Amino acid sequence: MKITFLGTGTSQGIPIIGSTHPVCLSDDPRDKRLRVSVLLEWDEYNYVIDCGPDFRKQMLNTLSRKRSKEGQAAILHGILFTHEHADHVAGLDDIRPFVFRQGDMPLYGHRRVLETLSSRFDYIFRTEDRYPGAPSVKSYEVVNGEPIRLGNLDVVPIEVYHGDLQVFGYRFDKIAYLTDVKTIANKEIEKLKDLDILVLNCLREEEHFTHLNLTEALALIKKINPKKAYLTHISHMLGFHAEVENKLPNDVFLAYDGLTLSL
Repeated sequence: MKITFLGTGTSQGIPIIGSTHPVCLSDDPRDKRLRVSVLLEWDEYNYVIDCGPDFRKQMLNTLSRKRSKEGQAAILHGILFTHEHADHVAGLDDIRPFVFRQGDMPLYGHRRVLETLSSRFDYIFRTEDRYPGAPSVKSYEVVNGEPIRLGNLDVVPIEVYHGDLQVFGYRFDKIAYLTDVKTIANKEIEKLKDLDILVLNCLREEEHFTHLNLTEALALIKKINPKKAYLTHISHMLGFHAEVENKLPNDVFLAYDGLTLSL
């Protein structure tokens, strides 16, 4: 299994348009962060978690370069959504090239998220009077406590809270991905035991009302106790990648766009 970080930035990305903050002006490519998303690959399967406004660029950078044994463009087998905020869903229209090649795109998410998407992207979900160029999808509701069968793998949803908003993280075997977390119940933490890799959001050092800051993220990592942890959904206010990573514990790392980890 492989996980590739398609984007590791917060809702505005880094650099922020017009910002003169030193991190936004950095020449280190690890400080340039698209909106947060990951690609999970195992056997012949490819799944993405979230498709924000940078989805097209992320696919051009990563998945569209992969080729099957027959020389055809790679297939995206589905998209899992954590929640409905724009930085996690705004790129949905850009599934069109995949849909035109392979058919309806499977979408997985909480019922509330799927309902929001069907309203925001009504032309995609519409069953009558469809525009001929609109992509088509199949929706699958994710329910906490019920694993999702994706290909040959059971994926476990993990319920967390982003302020007052329910969000799903996902566990793929020994890898778990949690973003936009502020709080998590102990019963959900139990689902995260015995991980090789934990991916967790970390916005900045200063406390935030809906996101983990660095102190909170490190405390949660210690409680879950994975072999390794990677921080994502990073704001420019956290600091320069090279400087921050030097201050982290030995088993905790800053993720960056394009980083691929393998089990």
